[in-house]
Amino acid sequence: MNLVERFGLWGLHKLDPETAHGVSLKLLRAGLGPKHGPVRRPRLECRMAGLHFANPIGLAAGYDKNAEAVGPLARAGFGFLEVGAATPKPQPGNPRPRVFRLTGDQAVINRFGFNNEGVTAIANRLAKVKSDVPVGLNLGANKDSADRRQDYGHVLRTAAPHIDFATINISSPNTEKLRDLQGKAALEDLLGHVTAANSDLDTPLPLFLKVAPDLTDVDIQDISDLCLAHDIDAIIATNTTLDRNGLVDVQHGEMGGLSGAPLMEKSTRVLAKFAAATDGQMPLVGVGGVASAADAYAKIQAGATLVQLYSAMVYKGISLVADVAKGLDSLLEADGLDSVSQAVGQDMDRWL
Repeated sequence: MNLVERFGLWGLHKLDPETAHGVSLKLLRAGLGPKHGPVRRPRLECRMAGLHFANPIGLAAGYDKNAEAVGPLARAGFGFLEVGAATPKPQPGNPRPRVFRLTGDQAVINRFGFNNEGVTAIANRLAKVKSDVPVGLNLGANKDSADRRQDYGHVLRTAAPHIDFATINISSPNTEKLRDLQGKAALEDLLGHVTAANSDLDTPLPLFLKVAPDLTDVDIQDISDLCLAHDIDAIIATNTTLDRNGLVDVQHGEMGGLSGAPLMEKSTRVLAKFAAATDGQMPLVGVGGVASAADAYAKIQAGATLVQLYSAMVYKGISLVADVAKGLDSLLEADGLDSVSQAVGQDMDRWL
């Protein structure tokens, strides 16, 4: 992190977190961010779900909810981006304040509630974007929806021509009863509906499923079996947690989903359990607590093909992205590995 970025972060932290979030997007759109493009190293190149990635480090959903800064983000070092979540209708989300920096824990709590401008506005922006990296959309459902299955299908159909993959998000803790869709019967119904909608597209997309970290071993096996049965292309593990164990910051009692450093161990353990439950037949994306190249490498060794980050940028800035990718390349080289794929799942048993 250079002095300019350090000063910028200091200024952003003088603002309330949601205002700072918005300002950071405006700064990116104004050209005040990295412009070097995706970090490219032969050792970092990988493929998943028919897509090519210059490196395995991606942006997690939730930062660029409305696809406002896809171009600048694509030049910041990432190997891929996920924007959204998008819902059929515009949605204001929950009342403010709804996001909190837990500086003492290097963490964030949010209860945004899928605030976004709606899929039509988001798809229109995506249609105008030129990106050198794959761009995916996180699919959501409106809070007041009478049929959330239809919501996911509608968002998919509307945005499909302008994205490279879509993520079915059933794991946000901030939309009432959304996590109920992780139950076996409800999930089977949802996956059947969304995969059918995807099959009807002129060009079907890779479909990912994003899950919560707060799952039992039975839940993990059920979800794994259903994803394999419905030919889901990857599982993203994990979203935010409701767990508050071990936190020290005075704001730790705020309602919402916790992300950042305290989630690293829990989410990686769940990731490894999905790797075991799917017996290597299902690609995984590791997310939750990644703040360094060592964290990204741990996710990969636990079973992830790709890795995402977001909350760590609140504390370490956007230059973190390139640092993680370059650091991962060095770690692979030090272990005598020629590719990311050679490291996937190497240390899975340690997390089980």
